[in-house]
Amino acid sequence: MSRTNFDTLLEAGCHFGHLKRKWNPAMAPYIFMERNGIHIIDLHKTVAKVDEAAEALKQIAKSGKKILFVATKKQAKSAVAEKAASVNMPYVIERWPGGMLTNFPTIRKAVKKMATIDKLTADGTYANLSKREMLQVTRQRAKLEKNLGSIADLNRLPSALFVVDVLKEHIAVAEANRLGIPVFAIVDTNSNPDSVDFVIPANDDASKSVEVILDACCAAIAEGLEERKVEKADAEAAAQQDDTKAEAAREESAE
Repeated sequence: MSRTNFDTLLEAGCHFGHLKRKWNPAMAPYIFMERNGIHIIDLHKTVAKVDEAAEALKQIAKSGKKILFVATKKQAKSAVAEKAASVNMPYVIERWPGGMLTNFPTIRKAVKKMATIDKLTADGTYANLSKREMLQVTRQRAKLEKNLGSIADLNRLPSALFVVDVLKEHIAVAEANRLGIPVFAIVDTNSNPDSVDFVIPANDDASKSVEVILDACCAAIAEGLEERKVEKADAEAAAQQDDTKAEAAREESAE
């Protein structure tokens, strides 16, 4: 069963690419035609690619690993924040902190700093600070929260990156490529799909288009998480059953 259909994508305007003169020839396999100087994306291919990406994302989530969502353009920010949070995945929607993947320990230090500030505020250590010093601490905390709050729970490198607009997020994509972290991305006709492992050819400028694709992918992630939960519960139940049997056998042999 397909995770999204042609009509849904069509209604959301997923098929509108960029002007022909702005195209990247590497996107040729995903272009259906040109209309009024604008490239039209082949939505049959988009449907197939969404399914392929969603299935892979589901397996990553099922194995208990994290997928980091990245979208700093304003049309996609709120949708990405909402959808990623709904499946408990980290996301970056402000500025990509350079070296976030390639220099992960430094980013973790900054996140820990946030936790330290919270701890010292809570235990009264900061009570003796002057108003001005307190204001500085508060500002620092707010800045850290804005840029890194959404990745506070990311204790190790993510197992995949989901990117909206590979041109805008080229630094994030390059870092993931360097570390061999698979990249899933909504790729428009003006971008190069070669640096992306799972290409979803679609309009990356219309918020409706981005939302429809995110919906399908996050629904798959939610399924993966649910299956993981069920399998865990089954395994625990089976282990409990084994324990009970072993206990009964021990009692029997003791008699």
